[in-house]
Amino acid sequence: MKSDRHQRLAQLLHEHDTLTTGALAQMLAVSPETVRRDLRLLQRQGLILRSHGQARILREDRQSHDAPFSARLKSHHSHKLDIARLALEWVSEGMVIAFDASTTCWYLARQLPDMPLTVFTNSVRVCQEVAKRQRIRLISSGGVLDRTFASYENPALLSLLRQFDIDLFIFSCQGIDSEGGIWDARAWNAEFKTLLLRRAAQSLLLIDKSKRERTGEVQIGTLAQVTEVITDETASARAALAG
Repeated sequence: MKSDRHQRLAQLLHEHDTLTTGALAQMLAVSPETVRRDLRLLQRQGLILRSHGQARILREDRQSHDAPFSARLKSHHSHKLDIARLALEWVSEGMVIAFDASTTCWYLARQLPDMPLTVFTNSVRVCQEVAKRQRIRLISSGGVLDRTFASYENPALLSLLRQFDIDLFIFSCQGIDSEGGIWDARAWNAEFKTLLLRRAAQSLLLIDKSKRERTGEVQIGTLAQVTEVITDETASARAALAG
């Protein structure tokens, strides 16, 4: 019955786009609290977005935000380049920096100067790029290779991280909800980001406009944990000032 109610709830949101909790409760003949519980579950699954007593369906195909690395490289290409240039300003000699397996971090890795740094990452593509710099010490998380997403899954990540301190963690995500929750698509990738977000002295979240008002399968953390958020709007404002 609960599964049928969830399907009916999602169907109602498809039909009406946005509905209040009260309206949904009346349509489904259940209590508002039951609707709120259902909506919380559907949001965790990345199917809906809740805001100010209302809910709306996420109509865009979820798979487009969980696409293979090669496909994501083509999405918002110029915005990611601009975001990466701004993030580069946070990098200085001697730092220990962690990168996730996002395409934006790959664009940043391509711009890294060959200077004394330590880079730690679970990204195959970032490893391939950073390996070209002779003065950068490169540490891979290792583990099982996911070829589709060009990243490693390592259950021993926590013990590996105990070996060194992270000065700066640079990452992206699948989406940010209206309450500041940061979400990702896959549990093992989210775990990597959650651990780094907690352990790093500072963190940079790199997002383009497609990540706004979006959820995913697993919550990484919240914006309150992030030192700085760099967006395409940030890059555009900087360019306007420079012009």
